[in-house]
Amino acid sequence: MRHASGCRWGAIIVASALAILPLLAAAQTAAPGTAQPPQAGARGGVAIRMEERQVRAAGIDVARVEAESGVPELLLPGTVVVPPAQLRVVAAPAGGLIEALYVPPDQQVRAGEPIARMRSTDLVEAQRFFLEALANGNLAQEKLRRDEQMFRERVIAERRLLTTRAEAEAAAAVLSEREQLLTLYGMGDAQMRALRADRRISPTLEILAPSSGVVLNWQAQPGERVAQAAPIFTVARLRPLWVNVQVPVSRAAAVAQAVRIAIPAQGVEGSLLRLGRSVDPATQSVTAVAEVLEGSENLRPGQAVTVAVGLRLPNAAQWRVPATAVVRHRDRQWVFLRTPEGFSAQPVQVLAEGPQSISVASAGLRAGDQVAARGILTLLAELVQAEGS
Repeated sequence: MRHASGCRWGAIIVASALAILPLLAAAQTAAPGTAQPPQAGARGGVAIRMEERQVRAAGIDVARVEAESGVPELLLPGTVVVPPAQLRVVAAPAGGLIEALYVPPDQQVRAGEPIARMRSTDLVEAQRFFLEALANGNLAQEKLRRDEQMFRERVIAERRLLTTRAEAEAAAAVLSEREQLLTLYGMGDAQMRALRADRRISPTLEILAPSSGVVLNWQAQPGERVAQAAPIFTVARLRPLWVNVQVPVSRAAAVAQAVRIAIPAQGVEGSLLRLGRSVDPATQSVTAVAEVLEGSENLRPGQAVTVAVGLRLPNAAQWRVPATAVVRHRDRQWVFLRTPEGFSAQPVQVLAEGPQSISVASAGLRAGDQVAARGILTLLAELVQAEGS
C-alpha cells in the first residue's frame, strides 16, 4: 500500500511540472518592456512585435501614407556649359602687340570676319624669310632650266644637271616651308598673292573668326603685348547647350533611367547624354550631362539652374510619406508599417525627396496604412537585429 501511494504522488508531481512549463514560457514572453523577436511578417516585410505600451514608451508616432500619381521628379542643381566640340579658342599666331579688338564679348560673328588686329615683328621676319626663299627658288629654277638646255646640247655632264636639280628641289622645299609658316601666322591666300606680286612687307595682321558663333570672352586687351600661342578670345556655338547636373551618389541609379530632363524656370527640356563614373569627394555627387537643343537660346553659359529629372515609373504603386519615416539600412530604404502585432519593416524605393515628404514606391503599402514617423530608433535596432540573425 505504501509503495503504491508513493508511485501515485510521483506521477502527480511530474504531471504538474509538465503543465507549468508552458505557462512559465508564456509569462517570460509577455514580460513588460521586452519586444518580441522579429519574424517574417505580412506583405514581404520583417515583423517586429510590440505592445501598445511599448510603442508609447519608445515615443513612436505614426503618420498616414498618401497615394501619388504621375511621373516622379527629382530637383537637382545644374550649370549650363558649352559642349567642348563647339568651343574655338583662338590664340595669337605670333608674338606681338594687340592694336584693336573689333567685336565686344557676347556678340555674334561669322566665320572669316575680322575681329582683332595685331602688330608683330615675328610676322615681319617671317615675310622677309619668305621673300628670300621665293627669290632663291626662282633663281634655282632658272639655273635648272639653263643646265637642262646645256645638257641637251651636251655642253655639261649629267652629274652637274643632277646637282642643279637637287638644289632646285631643296629651294622649293624651303619656299613651301616659309609659305606654310605665313599661313600659320594667319595670312590668307589673297595676302600671300599680294606679297608675291608687290614684295611689300606688312607689320600688321588681322585675326579672323574661325567659325560662326558668339564671342564669349577676351583673354587680351588692346595695347597688351602677347606671346605666340597666347589665347586671345573664345568663339562658341550656343546650340545645343549642355547642363552639368550634380546627382547624389544614392540617386545615381534612378537618374540613369531618367525619362525626361527639364528646366522649369526657363521652360526648356532636354535629354540625358551620360552619367559620370567618378565621384566628387567633397560633395559625394556624380555629374550627369544633359543636352538642350530646343530653347537653348533661353540659357546662357555659366548659368546656375534647377533641373527637374523625370524618373522612370516603377512597377509598384507610388506613395508619399513623411521625410522622417524613411531609414537606410544595408544599402536599402525602409519604412515601418503599423500592424496589429506592432510594426512591419517594409523595403521601399525612394523616387523623389522633398523637405517635408518623400515619394516612395512599394508593393507592401496600401491606402490607409500608417507608418512610423518619429521615435523609430527602437524599430531600427530591432530591424538590425533581425537582419543579423
